[in-house]
This record gives sequence, structure tokens and C-alpha cells, in this order.
Amino acid sequence: MFKILAIVPATPFALVLSALSYALLFFTNAWLTHDLVFGLGVNWIFLPAGLRLFLTLIFGLPGALGIVLASFFISYFGEFGQNLSVCIGVALVSGFAPYLAKVFVLKNVQLQPDLSDLSLQKLMICILAYALFSAGAHQLWFSTQGLENAGTFNNFLVMFIGDVVGSLLLVALIKYGLDVLKRTKRIDR
Repeated sequence: MFKILAIVPATPFALVLSALSYALLFFTNAWLTHDLVFGLGVNWIFLPAGLRLFLTLIFGLPGALGIVLASFFISYFGEFGQNLSVCIGVALVSGFAPYLAKVFVLKNVQLQPDLSDLSLQKLMICILAYALFSAGAHQLWFSTQGLENAGTFNNFLVMFIGDVVGSLLLVALIKYGLDVLKRTKRIDR
């Protein structure tokens, strides 16, 4: 499946698809998990984390840029108000943490660029690397911006856990959906 998706041309289509799907899942996650918010920008379950990783694994830089674009508008018109520097930093971290995780994994885990050899073990390494990059960079950015309770170990840990759990849940949902689709196609034949 990943091999087919990895050959999708890196075009404005990938950027727009990434931005729209990320924004949609972000607001869906906010609605589903509003009782699981730990602090400003920190959630115990963050499904969009899995989508960030998925989009950058498939689309590369256009996926990351789509996430940056969506994240900026989500932040600017959402929790962070119209604090331009906070919103720009959040957007850059949101888009480039998964991209850096992809680069790190491609170089250190012998993952093929077309993802044809993506195993469960390699996917777990991607998820953990991404969650570390994302939680660390977000909390560092939040603390440099003077946000209340930002940059603490507790915020880092909860964000890390939320990104890992959200990524695992999203991957499981995608896998389940693909399995259902395969079964449906077999029944139709």
C-alpha cells in the first residue's frame, strides 16, 4: 500500500490534501478528546500526530508544508490567539518534526524512500522518533515564548504519550479500514 502511495507526484495537490486532511482530523480530534486536554497544546491522545507522520512519509516536503500551512491557521485562529511568533513556531514544528523523523529513519534504519520495506518495527521507530522530535521541539518553542506551564517535563511527557498513542490509533484505524476494503473487494468478486 505504501509503495503505491509513495509514488503520488509531489505537487500542489499533495500540499492541499495534506493541509485539508490535517485540519479536518485536528478538529475531529479536538471534538472527540476535549476531555483529555492536559494543557495548552498538549493532549493525552492526539490522532493528528499519526497523520503528520503518515503525510510526510508519503508526500515528503509537500506533506510537511501542507501541515505547516494548516497548523498556522489552526493556531492563529485557535488556542494561541493571534500571537504571530507562537503560531509560526507551532506551524513549523508541527510540519517539520515528522519530516525530520522521516529523514532520521531513512538514514539510520535503512528504510527505502518508497517505504516498500516498512515493517511494524520500522514504523514503531518512526513513531517514537517523531514523538520525541515533536514533543521536544514543541515544548522548547513554548518555553521560549513564555507560555504558562510550557516546557515542563510533564508537558513533554504527556505530549510524547499523546503523539505515540494518537499515531498508533491512527495506524490501527488505517490498517483496519484497508482490511475491510480488501474483504469487501473479495466479496464483490
